[in-house]
Amino acid sequence: MSLDQPSDPGADESADFLVGLRHLAACEPLRWLARGCGDFLRAPAIGLCFGACFVAMGWALLTVFEYAPAYLLWLSAGFLLVGPFLCMGLYHVSEQLERGERPRLLDAALAWRRKLSTLAIFGLVLLVIEMLWARASLVVFALSVQGNMPSFAGSLMSLLDPRNIDFVLAWLALGGVFATLIFSVSVVSIPMILDRQTDAITAGLTSIRLVLGQPVLLLFWATIIATLVLLAMLPGFAGLLVVAPILGHASWHAYRAAVEPSSPGSTPAAAAGSA
Repeated sequence: MSLDQPSDPGADESADFLVGLRHLAACEPLRWLARGCGDFLRAPAIGLCFGACFVAMGWALLTVFEYAPAYLLWLSAGFLLVGPFLCMGLYHVSEQLERGERPRLLDAALAWRRKLSTLAIFGLVLLVIEMLWARASLVVFALSVQGNMPSFAGSLMSLLDPRNIDFVLAWLALGGVFATLIFSVSVVSIPMILDRQTDAITAGLTSIRLVLGQPVLLLFWATIIATLVLLAMLPGFAGLLVVAPILGHASWHAYRAAVEPSSPGSTPAAAAGSA
């Protein structure tokens, strides 16, 4: 049940933490994905532009890891901050399509300006988590690998070496913990920041509430995202050209379906999303 207080708009938005979260059917993630595909097909040029940005980010990370691994942490941290701004543009496109409006690339590219300060705070939270993840990974790596840091090819071979199975399992477990934390904090928070006058902490807590309340469903959604991203990365990151914008649009529909509107009529597609 959402809290609506028309007499005090500020109080309405400050109570976003108490906004009701809908109970979702098991097939909902597939519906979000289908609607994401629909939005991409309705504005393919914009989606491809954003997808190209994700492809470029993937190649940049791979190149730095291969030739200048010392800078990988800083570059990945930078991309972690850029990611929400790119996603905000895709959410903006879905929002306009939902209203029956025609989206424009320039408006989508500058959508982050509407909530710059809130996004900056949220990006800082993600950056802190990413830095903790990186530090913990370095500790695991230092305890497992002797000598200088291996080359790109050497790293891949190390992962395939049965003698390093303890390191691989520890590294994957550590990554799973931090990836789950990042997913829990951000699964609906950025669309919520775009859609409401809310703060970054409230949006993140609402996202965590959703994951804790329906963990199996959100695990299914996280598995879909991880699988599609992994498959998209295999052909030289080329698949991200399409997969990244589709997942961005789908995330908007996940937010619409999962979080009750802040006021009656404010989300015209929310009811349809939960049907």
